[in-house]
Amino acid sequence: MSTAYIFPGQGAQFVGMGKDLYDTNEQAKNLFERANEMLGFSITDLMFHGTDEDLKQTRVTQPAVFLHSVIKALTLADFKPDMVAGHSLGEFSALVAAKAISFEDGLKLVYARAMAMQKACELEPSTMAAVLGLDDQKVEEICASVDSGIVVPANYNCPGQLVISGSVDGIQKACELLKAGGAKRALVLQVGGAFHSPLMEPARIELEAAIKQTTFNEPICPIYQNVPANAVINIEEIKLNLIAQLTAPVKWTQSVQAMVADGATDFIECGPGNVLQGLVKKIHKEANTSAAQ
Repeated sequence: MSTAYIFPGQGAQFVGMGKDLYDTNEQAKNLFERANEMLGFSITDLMFHGTDEDLKQTRVTQPAVFLHSVIKALTLADFKPDMVAGHSLGEFSALVAAKAISFEDGLKLVYARAMAMQKACELEPSTMAAVLGLDDQKVEEICASVDSGIVVPANYNCPGQLVISGSVDGIQKACELLKAGGAKRALVLQVGGAFHSPLMEPARIELEAAIKQTTFNEPICPIYQNVPANAVINIEEIKLNLIAQLTAPVKWTQSVQAMVADGATDFIECGPGNVLQGLVKKIHKEANTSAAQ
């Protein structure tokens, strides 16, 4: 029996997230206040009392989800992971929880990532779409057949659920072809841009510079990273995978399968929402899933 702690990404945010932690735990309160100080604005005000629109801004969303997830993990009395993984942004939370990077460095990297992605989104109109009810290989083939714009698989969330990413015209064309090809749904998402696609290359270059200036330590347990979808402990590999992640797909299905193959029986979601618990159950029905308490 092994326990995997898993950390959600962008989209899990909600108004009020983290307020219970702030109000009831002195260590959590101190970490939230440290974050306000570092960011130069009160992210706790936006998290606890803001609007949905406030929280949808990439520069707010990413640090907010990161803070809720990491502070939850750092204040757990019985946090003893055998392995960790995070979905996209959640990989940074997982690295802090596994002591590969410090809380402060994690927050700096997440904020740098958010700002770099925001800038990349403004360079070219781009978007993402959720594809339901087709197997991964069929989606990959249809994406590759689109002859206008850029279309690539972005998030392998669970069997029958894959998110694609790319230019606006490419995604629109792909959605038509995917529906014709038997997809139950091919729904364009309300997102700022084409995350995990070649259109994030300017952001990848910016993030690479920030990662190279950051001190990394060997994690206390293996981290199953999005890019290779297997256990990584080597610091240089961790850094390379983290840099590649911005333009490469999130292999969540494959990561969970690898964790199960390596003995994971219990998956504890650390952060806002319960999306990852649902995905884990769809990937491996026998898994025990719960939220960190």
